[in-house]
Parts: sequence; C-alpha cells; structure tokens
Amino acid sequence: MKKLTLVFALAITAAAWGPFDFEHSINRVLFAQGATAQGAADPWAAGTFNNFRFRAVGPALMSGRINVVAVHPADKQTWYISVSSGGVWKTTNAGTTFTPVFQNEGSYSIGHVVIDPKNPNTVWVGTGEANNQRSVGWGDGLYRSDDGGRSWRNLGLRASEHIGRIVIDPRDSKVVYVAAYGPLWSAGGDRGLYKTTDGGATWNKILNISEHTGISDVIMDPTNPDVLLATAHQRRRHTWTLIHGGPESGLHKSTDGGATWRRIRTGLPGGDLGRIVPAFSPARTGLVYAKVESADSPVAMYVSNDAGESWERRANVQAQPMYYENIHPDPKDADRIYVPSVQSFVSDDGGRNFRQVGERNKHVDNHVIWIDPDNTNHLIEGSDGGLYESWDGGRLWRHFSNLSVTQFYNVEVDNSSPIYNIYGGTQDNSTLGGPSRSKGPNGSTNNDWFVVTGGDGFVVRIDPTDPNIVYAESQYGGIVRLDKRTSERVSIRPSEDRGEAPLRFNWESPFIISAHSPSRLYFGASRLFRSDDRGSSWKPISPDLTRQTDRNTLPVMGRIWSPEAIAQHQSTATWGNISTVAESRRREGVMIVGTDDGLTQVSIDGGANWRRSERPPGLPDYGNYGVYVQEVATSKHDEQVMYSLYENTKNGDFKP
Repeated sequence: MKKLTLVFALAITAAAWGPFDFEHSINRVLFAQGATAQGAADPWAAGTFNNFRFRAVGPALMSGRINVVAVHPADKQTWYISVSSGGVWKTTNAGTTFTPVFQNEGSYSIGHVVIDPKNPNTVWVGTGEANNQRSVGWGDGLYRSDDGGRSWRNLGLRASEHIGRIVIDPRDSKVVYVAAYGPLWSAGGDRGLYKTTDGGATWNKILNISEHTGISDVIMDPTNPDVLLATAHQRRRHTWTLIHGGPESGLHKSTDGGATWRRIRTGLPGGDLGRIVPAFSPARTGLVYAKVESADSPVAMYVSNDAGESWERRANVQAQPMYYENIHPDPKDADRIYVPSVQSFVSDDGGRNFRQVGERNKHVDNHVIWIDPDNTNHLIEGSDGGLYESWDGGRLWRHFSNLSVTQFYNVEVDNSSPIYNIYGGTQDNSTLGGPSRSKGPNGSTNNDWFVVTGGDGFVVRIDPTDPNIVYAESQYGGIVRLDKRTSERVSIRPSEDRGEAPLRFNWESPFIISAHSPSRLYFGASRLFRSDDRGSSWKPISPDLTRQTDRNTLPVMGRIWSPEAIAQHQSTATWGNISTVAESRRREGVMIVGTDDGLTQVSIDGGANWRRSERPPGLPDYGNYGVYVQEVATSKHDEQVMYSLYENTKNGDFKP
C-alpha cells in the first residue's frame, strides 16, 4: 500500500526580500514528484538502502489496534490475529509466541480474517480495515492462503479499499461472500456484496446500491446457509467532515443464497440510517441481534426472532459504529450479547440491559471479542492497546505483552551518547520513549520504555542543547514539556485571550523548536504562536491563516447535508487549521506554514506580514477546501527555496 503525495519546491525570488513584495514568490513550481511510477526501479533496492538490517527495539508496552481474532476450529492453540495497520500474526501455542504471516503482500491494513471451517489450512484475508476513523488504512482486495499463512494469493476486488466481512458457506468452501465496503474518501470502486462459487477465481456482484453506498457486513444463518442478511451503509469522510449514514443505508435479506434480495424495514427506525451491525445467535434458531445507528434515535440494540424479518428495539448501547464494528452473541446463552466499545458491555437479558465488562488494568477502545464455544467464560479481546485474554467472563484480563504492533505516527531521536533515545507518538497508546539499545545482555525490553505523555501521541521535539527537555503532544494541541531529570510534566498548550474567537487545532497540531534559539517554539493552531521561554508563555504572530470556510456549506456525496446528519463531523478536527510549519535555518524570521484546507502561507518578517498561495500549478482545484498540506520545509542551502508536500488521499485521489 503506497501513500501518494505531491512535493513542490517553492521559489522565493530575490525581489521577495523587499518590503512585502511577494509577486511570483510562492507559486513558482520547480518540480513535482510522487510515488514510484509503475515499472520504475524500486528505490529501496538501491545500494544506499539494500544493506539495511533492522532489529526490534520495542515496545510492546501497550501493543496496538487489534480488530480480528480468528481461532482454528479444531485446534484452540492456533489463532490468527489481525492488526488494523500491522498485518496478520499467527500463534500455534495460544499466544506464547506470535509470528507475522502477512508481511510481503500489497497492504498492511486488515479488515477481516476468516478460517475455512472445512479446511482450516485455508485462510481468507480482506484488506483495508472496516472502521471509518480518520486514521483508517486502506487495502488492495482479497487474499487467500491454502497453507496456513505461509503464502498468499490476491484474488481480486483490489479497488474495494475496505473489506467489512468474509463469509464461507460451510457446505462448499468454494462459495464465499464478501462485504466490500468500498472507498471511504471517494465514490465508486469495488463496492457491494460479492459472491464467488469457484474459490475466488471469479466474482459476481449480487447486491449493489450505489457509488456512495457499500456493504459493510454480511452474516449467514447458521441453520440455513442460503439465508443471508447484508447491511448497506452510505458514508463518506473528508478532511473536514464525516457523514456516517443516509437514505441508502439499510438491511437486506436473501433466502436463496443471494440470488434475490428484499430490504427489511419492519421495526427498524425510519428516516436515514447509519451503520447496522448484525449477528445471528448460535444458541437459538432465528434469533438475530443488531446494533443500529439512525438519525432519529441513539445507537440501540435491536432483536429479531424470525431471522431478520421483523425487529424490536431494546436498550441503547454506548458504542460508536464509526469505530466499533462488532457485536458477539454468546454461542451457548441466547440472552447474552457482548458489545465492544470504549468499554465493553454485556447483556444477560437479550439486550434489555447492559453492564460493563471488567476493564481494570486494561486498555479501553475494544474492537472484537472471541468467545470460546466450549467454555464461554474464556474470552479473547482485541483493543487499541493490543490483545487480552480472560477466563472468568471478562472480570479479569491478562495482556499479551509479546505482540509488538504499536502504530507509530511519528518518530524522533535525541542526541544522547553513547546510547541515544528513540521517541514516538502512537495511535491511542501515548507518546513513548526508549533507548536505541539496552545496556543489559538480553536486548531492549518493555521495562526500558517509558510514557512521555498520554492520549494519541504525535510530534516529539527534543531540546538540541539538553536531551532531558522533551516536548510531546496528544490530540488537538495537547502539548507538554517533560524534564526527564525530575519527571515534571507541564502542559504548555496555547489558548486564546478572553473575547477572542476559539482556536482551532489539528488532530496532529504542528510545533517546532527554532533553529535560531533552543528556547523558542512555534506552534500552529488556526493562528501561529511563538514562545521564547520553552512554552511557558505564548504570543500569536499571525492572523487566522486558513480559508475560514464554513464546512457545513461544502457538498458531500453531491449534496449539502443538514446539521442533523448522522455522526456529522464525528472524529474530525475543528477544520480550518495549520497542519505544518517550518522556519528557515539560514535566515531568522522566514516562516512557511501549510493548512488543512490547502493554503501555503509565507512570512519573511517573523510573522508581521503573510502572503498566501492558493494552489500551485498541477494540483486539483477543489475550490473552498483545497488539498491538504502535509508538510512544508525550507532549504538548508538556499534561503529562497522552500518545499511543500500535498497529501490528496483524503479526497480519494491516490494518483502520483
């Protein structure tokens, strides 16, 4: 999976150094460059890189986001664990050791894993995780292994980007159904419910809704494999918004193996629907549970006793379908249903009431629960913090600390000697620090690592004159300063003055240490801030540098949505903010910033004046929202040259 970007060098002409004369200054494109073109030489095969040998330094303190647990039907020692952004891992000894088995394929983002019930050596993987979070990774279709994960073949649906579910007919392993969710950031792609009758050699789309609406889930009646329930979900994410439902979302039923379909409405909410997450109960014929998101009511549990023909509303559930995509009926107790969410919940009375499953000494944000069919007190749960196991129905859990799959957003190193330190911001697992190598004989261990700050971790900066001073941030500008000598952490997030408009922060707000003074910091919100005392105080040095467009006026899926749209803007930054900032190393006071709505702004006088670039030649024209500016930089050699990198996958554009 390649993330395609555009890099532009922006020339500041000599005339621009005059009194605010920016004519032709930052719109002159020197070059553009994208990902390696098809057929071009692989740069990693060049002599510069091909002798690199990597070694693991950790950490597995909190592991990483686990979204599928698939257990061998005849050998409970063998599990396949999928990581949202870390491939598939296999254990043959119930978690004592794990081996990566999906390292050389086209995507590391996983949506679903299923083991063939008739031939457990056959394993199917759908790539592209099936949640709709901002950090979601995309995939390149379906893979199948016939040797327990030793080798894989891609079997198509490469343009699906996100796979919600794979279901194998227990009567015939060649019959497989795939819920292709389709692209999250754009229309089209391989989107709908697909069926193969020849083991994946060919595919037929058996349920199609529209270019905006994919199939998020498909389930099979355990007593009659010809009875299928499929959920259609209309959704779209952009930098500025999420729309998580619409009139095309709904529940569909087939009783003839997908040859014909009916939309089911009886007992379900009217109006626009969001994501529907259904599951048949193995413990009672015809019993189906479904977590339903709608515009008219909170997310709630619904129950059907006639295989999905009609539904009854039960209790509300605390679960965002945008991020938590599973429910799990107990295989022996028809009245028990587990709902993974921020905390996991369980109902013992058919969804009428829920109680929290134990979370003591355990990471929150749970995605999947495997229930042992022979001992239903034995649970395996995957969360943002990794893999956990319980033998008492979820009261107490043990963490698998040997699965090092932490998802890092950023990495930084300090200049300590002889052993330097590595820092990284992680997805929902804090900002962590640890040594590049251990002083002990056994290599780096979890005990070598420490937490700098909590939350979702992002950028880390280290004082170049004192490696004991570390700056780190969590989401929405939650920046802290850590003194490692005293372990003192101080929040240094800038704020607006009384009476000023509220600041808008990026999910990953940019900040830098000045090249001209180690005590000077620059921090980007909707305005650029400067501190000369390591963040103890701040002053704004710019006006609002964004387009200041009302995101509620922008079209999504061809229309303007009402403020009551399902989950509108959920898990989306307060759009219209600075996404990246850089300072000239050669000339003090020369600054460049980029914004999430596609602007590049330059100042040559320390922020007193700014000049903006709307859109360099060669970029798509999106009008009021532009192309996300991922990174800006200044030349180390020429003070008149700056660089700007644009990231357009959030508009569904993967072209170089």
